[in-house]
Formats: sequence, C-alpha cells, structure tokens
Amino acid sequence: MTVPAPHCTPTTETLFDFVFAQVWQRPGLSRRDRWFIALPCLAAADTEEPLRAHVYAALVGGDLTIDEMRETVLHFAVYSGWPKASLFNMIVDAQWQRIHAERGEPVPPPTPLLPLTTPSDPEARLRVGEQAFRDVNCLPYAPGRDDPYSGAGILNFVFGEMWLRPGLGMKERRLVTVACVAFQDAPYPILSHVYAALKSRDVTFGEMDELVLHFGAYYGWAKASRLAQVVEEQKQRVTQEWAAEGVA
Repeated sequence: MTVPAPHCTPTTETLFDFVFAQVWQRPGLSRRDRWFIALPCLAAADTEEPLRAHVYAALVGGDLTIDEMRETVLHFAVYSGWPKASLFNMIVDAQWQRIHAERGEPVPPPTPLLPLTTPSDPEARLRVGEQAFRDVNCLPYAPGRDDPYSGAGILNFVFGEMWLRPGLGMKERRLVTVACVAFQDAPYPILSHVYAALKSRDVTFGEMDELVLHFGAYYGWAKASRLAQVVEEQKQRVTQEWAAEGVA
C-alpha cells in the first residue's frame, strides 16, 4: 500500500512496524483473506481516508476484483447496516474510477445483475432460504416465516439470496460476517457465526486466531478480546462435537 511518509509518532510507528510489517505479513491468512477483515472494520469505523486507501490498494494490487469488492459491500450492508454501506459503496465506485483514470482507460461496464441465480418463485425462494440457513449456520432448523424480520429478511433475502450469490466464496463471506458481528458486540451472532465458520471447516482454527489478531489491529484490542474468548469457547465446542461424531 502506497502511503505518504507521516510525522513519526507512536501511532505511526505502530502502524508501520506492527500492523503492516508484522500483522499483514503473517502466514496464518493470505493477504487476500485479510482484506475481508480490514475493509469491514474500516467501513464500520466511518474512517473515510483509511477506507479509501485500503479500497484503492485492494483493487489496484489485484487482490480483489471489482465484483468481489462490490459483493463485500453488499454483505457488509446486511450485517452492519445500509447507511454505513452507502459510504463504503461510494468510495468503491470512486476508487475504481480513479484507477482507470490513472491508467488512461475507460471504466468497464458493470457485471449484469440479472438473471439472479436464486429462485424467483416466492415459495421456492423461502425453501432455498431455509436450507441455506441450516447449511450456513450448521443447524438442523430454520426460523419461521411468520414475521417480516425472519421471513422477508432472513429467509427471503439474507439466506435466500445473499449467502448464495456467486460473487464471493463461503470463506470470504464468513470472514466478513465474523468481523461485522464482532465489532457490533452482537452476543448470539458472534457465537453462532464463529461456531459455524469453524464447524463447517470453512475457516480453520489457526485462521480464526489470525482473524482475531487482524481484527484487533483494525478495530481495537478491547473488542478483539471478547471475540478471542468466544473463539476459544467455540473451538472446544466444535472439537467435542467432532469427537462425538467420530470426525477427525
């Protein structure tokens, strides 16, 4: 990431000597994976300049495609709110235009939204959402359809479409989600999404530890300490379940 040389302070020394020289270089997660933790943290913190710099770096360096970046914005919107995501989305568009202006190239047309890969029939869509909820959360049940939050929101859109969209893989969506629920101190979602990420094996125990470290560097050690506690509890839970199931 190209940044101007700042006045040397304890904060800038830590930023370069620890966050970039150490955390980003650690082998437990790829650099590409780390963007899916850093970007949601910056977007949630309403830090325009750092978010702008990170979006630019992720795109210009080729770690994320523009389609992956836009899917990250959508996933962030669902788990952290549309108002914060609106700024994130505007910054993504501006940096994508900047990159092409610097290259002297026109901005390519966006990938067509339609056709969606999920069912259009309302009943079929809810059934797909129920199954996706069970699969993503590693649970044997799904919420009821009898209120707008769980029926129209959770089943119809969040799991009936968003988690099934092809723009991001399951691992990337889990990294974004865990970061989002962690900085919001959402007690049950932190537990359930850490559990599901580990139980599904989409995120390994070692990768989850690195997620906590990267999250702490970007959103603070106080919130990371709570996430670390949940991670250790869910590691034990998952290990016990695997042993009971005879899974190595």
